[in-house]
Amino acid sequence: MKIAIVTGGASGIGRAIATSLVARGDTVIVSDIDATGAEAVADRLNTLGEGKAHAASLDVTDAAAVTRLYQDVHNDHGRLDLVFNNAGIAIGGLAEELTLDHWRRAVDINLMGVVHGVHAAYPIMLEQRSGHIVNTASLAGLLPMPLGIPYTATKHAVVGLSLGLRAEASVRGVKVSVVCPGFVDTPLLADINKDLPDTTLSGDGREAIRKQPGGLYTADKLADDIMLGIRRNKALIVAPSLGRAAWRAGRLNPAAAARVTSIAVRRHRREHGHT
Repeated sequence: MKIAIVTGGASGIGRAIATSLVARGDTVIVSDIDATGAEAVADRLNTLGEGKAHAASLDVTDAAAVTRLYQDVHNDHGRLDLVFNNAGIAIGGLAEELTLDHWRRAVDINLMGVVHGVHAAYPIMLEQRSGHIVNTASLAGLLPMPLGIPYTATKHAVVGLSLGLRAEASVRGVKVSVVCPGFVDTPLLADINKDLPDTTLSGDGREAIRKQPGGLYTADKLADDIMLGIRRNKALIVAPSLGRAAWRAGRLNPAAAARVTSIAVRRHRREHGHT
């Protein structure tokens, strides 16, 4: 049995990860800024009859709150085995449509939320000389993905942070992985730019994505990929298979990858009357 914390655990990928952990017998702290949602998930998971789940209210932009939760979990259980810094938001739109509020929100949650989790968990795991930090990035952190560059920039940063930390942590007994999924069917995509100024990509983007090659991957399938990646101690957990193919193609021919994404941008601009 392992002791785990999952941020953004009230829905989507976080909920699927928490479900997989409890199903295999782990104790999971389901944390989310949506405290009611986290409690509902924990209550449901506690009916599975395997591991245990506890809910915690957490705003990952609050560094002190993140440190406090991680320390409390360690103190209560005597260790902290797995941390999933997973909370995130979707930001979309053409660069000229984006305000500094879009940029700040993306950086505060998608990047600094992960930084706060690493800053809180890493010292605990160094002292234990064990543990696994799993940060959620995106395929957008590996490829040139336009039409939401604050999101893309923060996910590239999470990939770099994770791979750099993995190199440092490996000699101290601590493991680090980064998850880079393609489009996953989660509430994150149902409310792009939530509480921010509208752009041509604001609102529910799931229907448009379903029409693209590969469509939407399910959070449950991604959770299975993540569990396998953890068991294998993979540095990068890229899913689904179409996403892995796109990543490899982009590495082999970055110029071609940029041309392909430019086609999508031109189409988007035409459809929304941008010249």
